Amino acid sequence: MPDLSRVVENLRLAVEGGGAQRRQDASRDFVEEITFATTDEILAMLRSELTRDWMALPPWARNLAYRLACLQRPDDPALLREAAGDLLAFGPDWDEHAEELQRRADRLESPDAPSEHA
Repeated sequence: MPDLSRVVENLRLAVEGGGAQRRQDASRDFVEEITFATTDEILAMLRSELTRDWMALPPWARNLAYRLACLQRPDDPALLREAAGDLLAFGPDWDEHAEELQRRADRLESPDAPSEHA
C-alpha cells in the first residue's frame, strides 16, 4: 500500500521551501506512489489534504491524482463531478476537460443512457 501521506507531506514541504533538487525528488516520489494507489487511497488523500489546506497540493498533483482516480473508476459520476469541480477551480486552462467530465457524469446518470463500455 502506498504511503501517500508521507509523499504528500514531502511534496508540500519541497514546494514551500525546498530547492530545485528537493522539489524534483519530491515530485518524482509523489508520481511513483500515486501511480500504484487505488482510487480509495487517492480520494482519501485528496479529501484529507484539501480539507486541511485547500491550496497545499500544486494543481499538477491534484490533476494527476484525480485523473488516475477517474481512469480507475470511469463509470462513477460522483467522482467525475468531483474531479470536474477541482479542474474548474484552477481554470480556464482545464475548463474544457472539466466540462467533458460533467457531460460524462450526466450521461452516466441518465436513465436511458447506453453503457459507455457497450
